[in-house]
Amino acid sequence: MTAAAPGFVTAAGHPVRWRLLTELARGDLAVHELTALLGQPQNLVSYHLGKLRKAELVTARRSSADGRDSYYSLDLTRCGDLLSGAGATLHPGLRLTRPAPAGPVTGRVLFLCTGNSSRSQMAEALLTARTAGSVRAVSAGSKPKPIHPYAVSTLAARGIDLSAARPKHLDTFAGQRFEHVITLCDRVKEVCPEFPGHRRPAHWSIADPAAAPGEPSAFERVADELDRRIGFLLHTLVHHSEKAL
Repeated sequence: MTAAAPGFVTAAGHPVRWRLLTELARGDLAVHELTALLGQPQNLVSYHLGKLRKAELVTARRSSADGRDSYYSLDLTRCGDLLSGAGATLHPGLRLTRPAPAGPVTGRVLFLCTGNSSRSQMAEALLTARTAGSVRAVSAGSKPKPIHPYAVSTLAARGIDLSAARPKHLDTFAGQRFEHVITLCDRVKEVCPEFPGHRRPAHWSIADPAAAPGEPSAFERVADELDRRIGFLLHTLVHHSEKAL
């Protein structure tokens, strides 16, 4: 009896679904953005997104800027696990393992959100810590406000000092060049200016932890998500650094 194809192969094997995964590997996108990128009708894109969600490769989160819209996100960790399992199904020697980023890690990364008070500040500090400062990470907001105390305490528990951080307006970095510009807030995505070399910044749709008053656990969840995403970003930074050599 022939064994069924692994879940990743059946979920990702359709050309439209592979294109969706390819686009979502870069960052979170709304349906109307995916239809434009793929040049396919919305009902077809929505159908294949449903298949990817059923396979738990893709998740959706309601936009905080427009509640009628949703942002779709590729679960890179699960994607890696399923890819590894698919290889092992074919032959034990093909089981994949995700290596730690190796080689020179350099570049400039700009994180943006509305207030520059928690998400973007935490992302800046986490990336700086993960690379020992070899990556120049900075952050800013469209409407800066004071750093949230839970952002400070959450990172302090992880050995990162955010007490000296100060909010900055995104105009501070206008015209500057970055290897990566990443918006973390659905609202700032709508007003993000163009930066040299970045017609379309990457977007990580992450809920505002300050929207849950008195809930430090929300900041822990955001820190965990940022840490996971930054872990994959490091591989991209290494790849770009090696190409530049």
